[in-house]
Amino acid sequence: MHKILLVLLLVMAPFALAQAEAPEVTDTTGAVTETVEEVTPPVEDTATAEVTETPAAEEIVRAQSASMDLKDLFIAGGNFMWPLLLSLIIGIAVAVERLIAFSKAKLDVTKFLEQLGGYIRKGDLNGAEGLCDRTRGPVSAILRAGLLRRDKGLTDVEKAIESAGSIEMAHLEKGLVVLASVSSIAPMLGFLGTVSGMIRAFGEIAAAKNVDASLVAGGIQEALITTAAGLMIAIPIQMANNYFIAKIGRYVTDMEEASMFLVDQLADMEHLKQL
Repeated sequence: MHKILLVLLLVMAPFALAQAEAPEVTDTTGAVTETVEEVTPPVEDTATAEVTETPAAEEIVRAQSASMDLKDLFIAGGNFMWPLLLSLIIGIAVAVERLIAFSKAKLDVTKFLEQLGGYIRKGDLNGAEGLCDRTRGPVSAILRAGLLRRDKGLTDVEKAIESAGSIEMAHLEKGLVVLASVSSIAPMLGFLGTVSGMIRAFGEIAAAKNVDASLVAGGIQEALITTAAGLMIAIPIQMANNYFIAKIGRYVTDMEEASMFLVDQLADMEHLKQL
């Protein structure tokens, strides 16, 4: 009987030990799991925070670069922005002066020639001279020069008109050389600033031990700003120069038409005197 109880105790002992150890393993696993769960969320939050902080920093940098005004751009452009500014001021001054001069020389040629022809047909050449004196512009100036030589023949009248036409053309073309020079020099100054900025950028790269984008950013920014400034100055100045050249072409046509009209009127007047 005792042997049977001893055998039963020996058989039941492993099961009892297994049941006693099972809760301890479960508790340990649960503790480990809880520890992992407690540690894992902060790691995920930190990674998420780092990922979200990077775009925010980029947005700040972009906002700063996008908010640069003209003064900041001028300073970032370097020393070559000063000659570019000087060329811009000269170009604008000459363009405004030419615009005022051409507006004063504006004339309704058809109406003017009708009035002039009326005086000539009446034989009132002094009245024709007075009309030319009261009228501003190259057309009236060359006709007045021709009328002053009317007593010396049509040949002298034509020569006087040609000489006066050359003088008036010189007045009309005044300043256009400056506009052409500004429109050609401004891009060259911009490109020179570009070369200077790139030289500075590569010099900073060579002097630095570790290459960083911030090292070359200043030089490249200077290069791009000067190039853009040179083109922005040259394009409108060149457009103004082309506009004035076209206006001069129209004035030349009007002067040729007016000179032919005057010579024909004086020739008809001489013919009538001979009759």
